Amino acid sequence: MEEKAYAKINLHLHVTGKRADGYHLLDSLVVFPDVGDHLTIIPAEAGQVDLVTLQIVGPFSASLHSEDLKNNLIIKAAYQLVAYAQDKKLSPVCLCLEKNLPVSSGIGGGSTDAAATLRLLIRYWGLKISSQDLAKIALQLGADVPVCLHPVSQRMEGIGEGLSFFPNLPDFGMLLVNHGEAVSTPDIFRNRKADFSERAILGENLNSFEEFIQQLSYLTNDLQPPACLLNPKITSVLQAIEGLPFCRLSRMSGSGATCFGLFETAEQANEAAILLKQRYPWWIWGGNGNVK
Repeated sequence: MEEKAYAKINLHLHVTGKRADGYHLLDSLVVFPDVGDHLTIIPAEAGQVDLVTLQIVGPFSASLHSEDLKNNLIIKAAYQLVAYAQDKKLSPVCLCLEKNLPVSSGIGGGSTDAAATLRLLIRYWGLKISSQDLAKIALQLGADVPVCLHPVSQRMEGIGEGLSFFPNLPDFGMLLVNHGEAVSTPDIFRNRKADFSERAILGENLNSFEEFIQQLSYLTNDLQPPACLLNPKITSVLQAIEGLPFCRLSRMSGSGATCFGLFETAEQANEAAILLKQRYPWWIWGGNGNVK
């Protein structure tokens, strides 16, 4: 059994307020391009003591090997399901994560891995769980985990719990670029000096690519300016994307540092990725921007 953990991209991100407990309120249109990590169940070793173990491979595995795996969101997600199952006898499982997405990069890597873990183990263990209980478990794991449970275009509001499907988006291509330097999300929020933004006005039907781009151009990522101040190389990445043929819009995703460019077709995005790889030693991907 396996599950793909798709990257999560914030096409816009408005900070609309702040709760008394310090959590910021957000408004974001989220899509999932056709790139991500892979999670696979492999046979548990004979005599495996722990109910759930984790192996990590792939191009970005080294950055996770130094961490205490008990604090990994995949392990936490698995044991949330164990707690939910209570006395039901569950078979030991070994999970293998192929880490293809850069870590701490604003594209929901840990969150989408946790969501994929929940989907995979619910199937493997044959658990019956309501959508409401699953959403509660996901939110306990992190604000971005609920939106990653169903990797289709969605609007995300509040602290991540306010979700609504947004199916009427056009097909489009996306370029993703990460320059390899992580930025601190708490530092970005601390350095954000702008006023709170209004909730975005989005048309109900954005299936025209031109209208889609036009509406997005009116919106912002409120975390992009402070991120660029803290890490000026993000500005260089955005400028490199903007200069590519057929690029219609460039922006940072989430709290960074991954940036994206939007193209009318996946082929245009892929060709842009090939061109950019000839110039820079960054992590670069191009293809279908929305698996829906």
